[in-house]
Amino acid sequence: MAVALITGSAGLIGAETVREFSSRGLDVVGIDNDMRRYFFGDEASTAWSRAELQKQLPKYVHEACDIRSEPDLKRIFTRYGKSIAVIVHTAAQPSHDWAAREPHTDFTINANGTLNLLELTRQHCPDAVFVFTSTNKVYGDTPNRLPLVEEATRWELRQHAFAEHGIDETMSIDGTMHSLFGASKVAADVLVQEYGRYFGMKTACFRGGCLTGPGHSGTQLHGFLAYLVKCAITGAPYTVFGYGGKQVRDNIHSHDLVAAFWHFFQKPRSGEVYNIGGGRHSNCSMREAIAMCEELTGRPMQWSYNATNRAGDHIWWISDIRKFQAHYPGYRLEYDIRRILAEIHGGLQARSASR
Repeated sequence: MAVALITGSAGLIGAETVREFSSRGLDVVGIDNDMRRYFFGDEASTAWSRAELQKQLPKYVHEACDIRSEPDLKRIFTRYGKSIAVIVHTAAQPSHDWAAREPHTDFTINANGTLNLLELTRQHCPDAVFVFTSTNKVYGDTPNRLPLVEEATRWELRQHAFAEHGIDETMSIDGTMHSLFGASKVAADVLVQEYGRYFGMKTACFRGGCLTGPGHSGTQLHGFLAYLVKCAITGAPYTVFGYGGKQVRDNIHSHDLVAAFWHFFQKPRSGEVYNIGGGRHSNCSMREAIAMCEELTGRPMQWSYNATNRAGDHIWWISDIRKFQAHYPGYRLEYDIRRILAEIHGGLQARSASR
C-alpha cells in the first residue's frame, strides 16, 4: 500500500492532509511532537487534534518525532522505504514574532528540518512527491512598496498589474526585510526548489497566505482568524497592530489548500513554486474581520489598537493563484471568507461544549 508521510500531522494543515489522503486510500504516517505547545503555550497545543485523528482513523500511525533529529527520521524512512509515495511537509515554527526570541530553534526547525526530510527522501524514496507548505513571508516586506490606497475599511491596490488578481510568483524575494521566520522559510523554500531542479525530484513550494479553518489552535502570535473568532466568542481582548487596522489578508481554508496538494500529487512537477491563498475570492481587512465576527456573535468585540505595526508585516496581501490553476485546471476554491468564519465559529463552540 502507498504511504503518505505527513509532518506537522496534528496541526491545521497536517490534520486536514491526514484525513484527505487517508480517505483517498493511502496509508498515513504522521510526524508531530506538539512543538506548537512549546511555541505558544497550552492553548495552542495540538494534542486534541492528534487524539481525534487516532480515534477517527484506526489505521493512522503517529510518530512523536522531532524533524530536527535526522536519526529519528531515518528510522521512519528506513521502515517504509519506497512505499512512501508522498511527503507533505507542514511542520514549522510559524510565527515571525516568536522567531526573534529563539533564532536557532526557528532556523533548525524550518531550514534544517526541511533539509533532513529532503535528503532522506532522496536516499530512500526518490520517486516520491514532496509537497512543502511555504509562506508568502518569503517575499518579505516588498508588497508594502506597492501603490496602496487607504479606503474606509481597508488598504487596497487599484492601479497596478497585481490589482485584479493579486501578487504572482514574479515578485522578487531579494532586497527586503523578511523577519527571521521569513529567512528560515526562504532557506527551506529554496532547498525544496533545488532538490527538484538539481536532483529531478518531484517537489513543490506552496507559498500560502493566511491558512485557516476550524482545526486551527489559534493563539495571539499565530492563527489570525481562529484567534480572532475565539476572542469574539469568549469576550477576551484583542489587539490590532498598526496600519489603522486596515491591513488586508487573503484567507484559504485548510480544505482548499489540501485539495491543491492532492492535485499536485496526482500530476507532479519538479521544483515548482505556487502562490496559494484565498485570492480575490476570499480576503478581508482586520476591521472587516472584526465586523464579521461581531455579526456572528451578536455582540461587540473587546478590541484595541496599537499604532506600532509588527516589523516586516504586510499591509496588503492577496495571492494570484492563476499559475496553479493553469497547471491544474480542475482546481477551484470552495470557501469564501464568510463561510470560513462561520465554520471556525461553529468548530470552536463544538470543541468548547465537548470539554
